[in-house]
Amino acid sequence: MSGNLFKWLDYCDDIRYYCDDEEDRGDAKVKFYSHGETMEMYVTAEKSRVRKIELRWKRKTEHPVYVLGDSWERACGNLSWQPLNGDRAMPWYFLATDGSRTLGVGVKTGASSYVCFSCDASGITASVDLRCGGVGVDLSGREILACTFFSKVYYDISQFDAAKEFCRLLCDNPILPKEPVYGGNNWYYAYGKSSYEEIMADARLIARLAGDNKNRPFMVIDDGWQMNPCDGPWLPNERFGDMKKIASEFKAMGVRPGIWFRPLMNTAVQAEHPDWCLVRGNSRCLDPSHPEVKKLIKEDVERIKSWGFELIKHDFTNFDVNGSYSYDLKGSITNFTGWSFYDNKKTGAEILRELYKLIKETAGDIYIIGCNTSPHLCAGYVEINRVGNDTSGKMWNYNRKNGLNSLAFRLCQDNAFYKVDADCVGILNDNIPWELNRQWLDILSRSGTPLFVAVEPSAMTPQMERDLKEAFRINSLQEDVAEPLDWMYNTGPQNWMINGQRCEYDFFMDEYPEIK
Repeated sequence: MSGNLFKWLDYCDDIRYYCDDEEDRGDAKVKFYSHGETMEMYVTAEKSRVRKIELRWKRKTEHPVYVLGDSWERACGNLSWQPLNGDRAMPWYFLATDGSRTLGVGVKTGASSYVCFSCDASGITASVDLRCGGVGVDLSGREILACTFFSKVYYDISQFDAAKEFCRLLCDNPILPKEPVYGGNNWYYAYGKSSYEEIMADARLIARLAGDNKNRPFMVIDDGWQMNPCDGPWLPNERFGDMKKIASEFKAMGVRPGIWFRPLMNTAVQAEHPDWCLVRGNSRCLDPSHPEVKKLIKEDVERIKSWGFELIKHDFTNFDVNGSYSYDLKGSITNFTGWSFYDNKKTGAEILRELYKLIKETAGDIYIIGCNTSPHLCAGYVEINRVGNDTSGKMWNYNRKNGLNSLAFRLCQDNAFYKVDADCVGILNDNIPWELNRQWLDILSRSGTPLFVAVEPSAMTPQMERDLKEAFRINSLQEDVAEPLDWMYNTGPQNWMINGQRCEYDFFMDEYPEIK
């Protein structure tokens, strides 16, 4: 059966089952329940280890269509509207437009599977990945709600407005900060080399830049405060000392304390308890499904909370669990096969979602920023999510490619899944011309999303200080409404509508991309 692409997906034309024991359905069973614009997909199996289930909707496309997909975790400068391409993998959801209509197809946040779409001239395919790591899941008769499909067609509104409305309907339970979050993060100038004296100087600078703003800024202590670089145990090194003292001194100067950690990396524990680990090739990390690891993570978060920190940024969970970054992934969440979590009765999506839930429930009122998280699985468990790959205080192209692209193409998720964090403005000596960096500062400050800056104190000039103070004043409110106007044909939009006024930027100037 064939049908128009811009039609509700209330049935699928073909279902294919993939199990560990055989390349057919085994004893796996699927049920669908339609409720208006949603369709729930339940999966069960007694003996078969289900790896994935593919669904196919036959929807003929006979007119020019452009399609926008999402990413498994952070965007890496790779989000864009493109012509139909059946080989293009689009995790979680996609949007398609013929100019007059915009179709949204995706799954609701909080799924128990990893879902990826492709769209070609003859139809739509959804791959529902139910694996427990790199092998099929052992459901042993348990029936799970694998995902809830959602599809909607929008008429007479812009593609950006359609994207915002669609994302809002994909997430039923977002959590958002009680007040706008903004401030400093020392990574993008210090890059892990810091100390008590230096972080206190950073905090004093952030307090000064915030002036008399009623809503006070955060100072986030990034990697480098703990005993081992990018690794646990999550205790302070001798350069930082008493973390409770640091948090208290931050508050005394009018700065809210935040801190970074990597919950699944603690090589000391991993060496002592190899049975607590996931191993994929040369990659190793703590297994979040292991009861002892859950206890350890809970203790780490409780310790940070007891120090008085008001924000925790957790990092690397998607990479540590699945062994790859999004730029190395296509239609599969992991490039490694043959490995399993300790709890082989649950899907990998269920296990990662439960990790995010554990961290948030332990943190309580402390704000959570997710970084290198799975966007659809962390929604509802993080107030803020880092939606793009790293920006830079050294190389301008990273800001244009990673920061600007993720801001433009994931701005539709802001206030729908969480607050989106497109990453920092890094200010490090004379590495990046201020004429360029101040534009990145301006669009971030007026985007309505969190603004973080990393400023090397010696790099500060009077002009920078004036610009930063104004940016902090604006972003402490986050009342602005921004929309990329040229995103249909530009991966780094330069034309924006901000509060109803057109704004034009030049993110290239004399800093042209290097041709390699």
